[in-house]
Amino acid sequence: MAHTKYGTSMRRTLRREAPSTIGLLVDEQDFAAMRRYRTFTFDDHSVYLRQVEGLLKTFAAQGMHTTVALFDPEDYTEFCTESGLDPDARTSRSRFTAEVAATGATVRYSGQPIDDLIPLLVSRAVRRATWEYATLVLADLGECADCGQDIGRAAFDRASHLLMRLLDTAGPGTHHLVCSTPTESEQLLAVLHTERDPQDPARLETSEGAEFATVLAVAVALETRGGVVLRTSTPGAPDRVHGWRLSRGGLVPLSAGEVFTAYCTDADTGEPVSPEPDVDYCTGFDIGADEPDPHH
Repeated sequence: MAHTKYGTSMRRTLRREAPSTIGLLVDEQDFAAMRRYRTFTFDDHSVYLRQVEGLLKTFAAQGMHTTVALFDPEDYTEFCTESGLDPDARTSRSRFTAEVAATGATVRYSGQPIDDLIPLLVSRAVRRATWEYATLVLADLGECADCGQDIGRAAFDRASHLLMRLLDTAGPGTHHLVCSTPTESEQLLAVLHTERDPQDPARLETSEGAEFATVLAVAVALETRGGVVLRTSTPGAPDRVHGWRLSRGGLVPLSAGEVFTAYCTDADTGEPVSPEPDVDYCTGFDIGADEPDPHH
């Protein structure tokens, strides 16, 4: 009897230490697509979300580490077809969720409300899709006909250098960077948040940094009319906004007026937007001349 109790206790301990992943259907359309399966028994998306939130809270109360993954019905169908699985089976959904947890968009649950978690998960999925697309664009560029250098790799190295020079020259503070560049099929957008203490050098260790550099590398490699905007916040001072446009593999500073116009114009309608209070629109600063040769 004691042995049985000990085994049960050990299993409970291991269960608390084992990570869990929940696949989440974030909108009504995805939820409706899953309702065609007999084994998917939910019939109301709002109720489903509240049940998921309750389960997340239960896991958290038990001290379990839980990750929430974006469950995409179209990707699920494709996964089942390629793997020879029955899509109308709970085990198939579990396998797909595990696959997404390993390779797709996920968010760690830390007690946030489900209404806050969903936009965070969607944003993570968009970021990952953008990064994957940008990576494919760079990979398809091949080698330079003149020197044999991998064009995508050279552009990524160049973009990483430009990004580090930006952060290094920007100095201490909380930095929010946005890079946008057009491609043949879509407009790529990357966002990077980073903080730097006065006594620390600039460094980049997050996956966000790699995603940002990859999108910037596409603009560098294709020599598109991309641009970068940097917003810096420091205690006790107005936020500062700087901007640059990409030209021949380099970042050319925008004037304060150009930064104001870019920042205070609605991207969809082209209509002017009221400037924010306590924000200074500044000329883009020179990031220095110690840059590698942009040519392959």
